[in-house]
Amino acid sequence: MNLTVAIQMDPIEAIDIDADSTFALALEAQRRGHELYHYLPRDLSLRQGRAVARARRLDVRREHGHHHRYGTSEMLDLSLLDVVLMRQDPPFDMAYITATYLLERIHPATLVVNDPVEVRNAPEKLFVTHFPEVMPPTLITADMDEVGAFRAEYRDIIVKPLFGNGGAGVFHVTPEDENLNALLELFTSISREPIVVQRYLPEVRAGDKRIVLIDGVAAGAVNRVPALGEARANMHVGARAEAATLTARDGEICAAIGPSLRERGLIFAGIDVIGDYLTEINVTSPTGLQEIDRFDGTSLAALIWDAIEARRG
Repeated sequence: MNLTVAIQMDPIEAIDIDADSTFALALEAQRRGHELYHYLPRDLSLRQGRAVARARRLDVRREHGHHHRYGTSEMLDLSLLDVVLMRQDPPFDMAYITATYLLERIHPATLVVNDPVEVRNAPEKLFVTHFPEVMPPTLITADMDEVGAFRAEYRDIIVKPLFGNGGAGVFHVTPEDENLNALLELFTSISREPIVVQRYLPEVRAGDKRIVLIDGVAAGAVNRVPALGEARANMHVGARAEAATLTARDGEICAAIGPSLRERGLIFAGIDVIGDYLTEINVTSPTGLQEIDRFDGTSLAALIWDAIEARRG
C-alpha cells in the first residue's frame, strides 16, 4: 500500500530528531514507501469550499543537522490525498480549533489522524472528566469561592490553566502557601477561561507515566520523573525518562477509556497516569514514541501506521 500523506506540523527545521514523535512517524511512513508532504498550519486554507494547503514534498533522514529535505512548493487539494497527520503542537486555541473545522471538510474520505471533530471535542483536561472513576478529585471553575472550598477540602492542590500545555502555568499550592489568591488574580487577569484545580498527588515524585494507546489499545509506556524541586514531570523542564511497565491499575484505566478512543477515531493518544489516577488524555499532538521505543525495543510508529493503513484498506 502506497499512500500520499501530508503532515500538518510546526517547522520541522527546529525539531529534536531524537525525541520528536512526528519525525518518527515520518521516518516510518517513508520506509513504507509513502509519499510525504509538509505544510505549516498557517498554510492551510479553505478555497471555495475545498481544503487546500501550500505544501512541499518532504524527505527525512536520521542525520543531525540534515534531517529533512524539501521539494518545491505546490498547492495541494487535501481531498485528493490519502492521509493528513494533524501534528502541530498546542496551545489549543482558536487557530487550532479553526484548523479542525477546515480538516473536517475532507475527513474521512481523506483520513485525518486524529479525527478533527473528535480532537476539537476532546481537549486534554476536559475529555478526561468523562472518566471520573479513574481520575483524581478535580474542579473546573472560574468561581474563586469554589476554588477556596476545594482547597479547604483537599488542602494540597495543583492549579493549572484549562487549555495550557507542556506544564506551562502549573502550580503546586501547599496548605501553607499564602499565594493562592494572588495566583488566581493572575490567572483571571490574563484569561477569561476557567481553571483546573486538582488534589495534589504526591506519587508524582516517583513519576508521571505516559502511556501510548493506538486505536484504543495500550502499546507502551515511559515514566517521567520530575527534577529535584520541581512538581512538573514534563521532559522539557528537566524530567528524567525511565523505563516503565503497565500495572494492573494502568490496565483498568486503559480498558475504561480505550473503547471510547477507538470509537472516536483517536488512533494515536497519550495518557498521563500518576499513581492510580488518570490526569490527562492527549489527542492533539501526543508524544513519547521515541522514548518508549528506546526502552522497549519496539516501533510504536510502525504500529500506528499499521492502524492507519488498516483504516485506509
